[in-house]
Amino acid sequence: MDHIIREMRNEEYCLLDDFLYEAIYIPEGIEPPPKTVINCPDLQEYIVEFGKRKHDKALVAEIQGNVVGAIWVRIMNDYGHIDSDTPSLAMSVYQKYRGLGIGTSLLKELLQLERLSGYSKISLSVQKSNYAVKMYKKVGFTVVDENSEEYIMVVNL
Repeated sequence: MDHIIREMRNEEYCLLDDFLYEAIYIPEGIEPPPKTVINCPDLQEYIVEFGKRKHDKALVAEIQGNVVGAIWVRIMNDYGHIDSDTPSLAMSVYQKYRGLGIGTSLLKELLQLERLSGYSKISLSVQKSNYAVKMYKKVGFTVVDENSEEYIMVVNL
């Protein structure tokens, strides 16, 4: 399925609520949390006033005029935070569009943009059992830390 990757427009930042919820990893057989879970402070950190901070950047994947995926970075004190110069990444693709390479193209495009903007690395946190770990490794992320549930991964740009 043909998709285009482009910068997220200001008026689309409201979509980050949906994509943040989609980014929550739900293991097989587990009941998804209510949508209101994104209102907790730990998760709000990813999206609150997005676009107003200097390092905020977001891209979307679009198919036939519909936004089906998003990837965004900001320097924030989130689960994947490693230092105050490194943007943390969050991303998700709507369920029915997963497995088509859209996530990988979003990721590659964003890494290229951030490299050109002068960042030296990007970090993220991901559940160990999340299939996205493979995708992150494929584009160059490595595990720099872990706890019982999550990896902290970093890619050098």
